[in-house]
Amino acid sequence: MAEAQARQRGGYAEDVSAERLAEIGLRFEVDGEIATITLDRPEKRNAQTFATWSALARIGENLPEQVRVVVVKGEGPSFSAGIDLRMFTPEGVPGQGSFSSAATSGDSDIAQSVSKAQAGFLWLRRPEIVSIAAVQGHAIGAGFQLALSCDLRIVADDVKFCMKEPALGLVPDLTGTKPLVELVGLAKAIDICLTARTVHADEAMRIGLAEKVVAGSDLEQAVRDKVAELLATNRDAAIATKRLLQGAQGRSLEEQCAAEGREQAARLKALFGG
Repeated sequence: MAEAQARQRGGYAEDVSAERLAEIGLRFEVDGEIATITLDRPEKRNAQTFATWSALARIGENLPEQVRVVVVKGEGPSFSAGIDLRMFTPEGVPGQGSFSSAATSGDSDIAQSVSKAQAGFLWLRRPEIVSIAAVQGHAIGAGFQLALSCDLRIVADDVKFCMKEPALGLVPDLTGTKPLVELVGLAKAIDICLTARTVHADEAMRIGLAEKVVAGSDLEQAVRDKVAELLATNRDAAIATKRLLQGAQGRSLEEQCAAEGREQAARLKALFGG
């Protein structure tokens, strides 16, 4: 009965039921055109595990078609402090294993595991949605990359971005390197990653990591305001425009002009073609 109710509320499958997500430390709620994903392990500063990434991927696979905006946020004082440190121990997270056990697998198995984890982040870039990270407190490692996987970042003035992986002997592998370089440039991305230093709110705003900085008490309202602005735009035009913007860096000016023409032709036919 609970799973059936979950499907009716959000349109998602049994393996991302509210009960299962609660066990993992996530909440997923759908209200009309708005979906909200909440990292819900505040006692662990919303640290992430293999199960977190798998559940995020399943949410993306089962996202209801009516959803236009996805908000990703963290419960408590931190957005996400990154990877659950138990994953670095030989015992790992109960039922999920550890990096130690993963390291004994072949290269193809490791690559497959990384790819599965990345699937939890990649879908947030789909053109049919706009994703917003509402970030307060710590956004470290996997938490930083989750914020980077979203289209927009609205942050509290206490935010602390940090790409911790190189300091741990690892590389950032949860899809965060490309958007970081695109947002801040290669030199700044190298500085942020290879020093594993903390980027505070004022710098995040200055270098393009954040679209808006607000007081922590105003974060929820600032996100609501942005969602309302996004939903005021025609949905099909928004999808087509995001698709154009996403492809712009990989095209020449002439190619982008041609892509604009194709998208506009499709819009005009939809609006006036009968």
